[in-house]
Amino acid sequence: MQEFVQLWVYLSTTPLFGLTATIVTYVLAQAVYLRVGQAPWANPVLWTVLVLAVLLTLSGTPYPRYFSGAQFIHFLLGPAVVALAWPLWQRRAELRRRAGAIVLAGLAGGAAASLSAVAIGWALGLPDELLRSLAPKSVTAPVAMGIAEQLGGIPALAAVFAVLTGLVGAISGKYLFDAIGGLSMPARGFALGTASHGIGAARALQVDADAGAYAGLALGVQVVLAALLMPLLARAF
Repeated sequence: MQEFVQLWVYLSTTPLFGLTATIVTYVLAQAVYLRVGQAPWANPVLWTVLVLAVLLTLSGTPYPRYFSGAQFIHFLLGPAVVALAWPLWQRRAELRRRAGAIVLAGLAGGAAASLSAVAIGWALGLPDELLRSLAPKSVTAPVAMGIAEQLGGIPALAAVFAVLTGLVGAISGKYLFDAIGGLSMPARGFALGTASHGIGAARALQVDADAGAYAGLALGVQVVLAALLMPLLARAF
């Protein structure tokens, strides 16, 4: 026990704390996720976030100290997103045939995701700054932060909204698709990637290769469309 306490004291004062806590928590959450048959409610990203939030709160660890170690994992997010292009490359002929439908579906899905969130927020009387931060919620967090800044929103809040949206989609997507019925795996994946960006795409990849490929495609489509169109529409209106 004394050795454990000494290890905790050492890690909590060095950048290794954030790195170690994140890896250990995620590995344990992933083990539970596999043990329960990859049930959506056991999503390892969700439980890792919750456990780390409780851990940082109880230990009084400032977020900058935690992130000084966790930034090494944060850096890997870029290569992980780029890796989503490989399944798309394997299906490039099929994607070329469906290019028009993909763009139209991306426009419709992105518009529905953004406008519905802003409309609900407006109906609830949210401040204008929050509405501008909420608009890019279905775009992956780094891009959502940049879009929110251009719209006059709060980048940090945009990142929170994006992560929450991704988690909600990854957890509820299967139940919604099963309730609707008749949707192919590519359609499910594209819908999940459109609404829930990277976290949804990760969930789709765990379920089916085609769903994962189309979820990664939808993620990319939303990034391009939102980054180009949202600032222009905001200036126009």
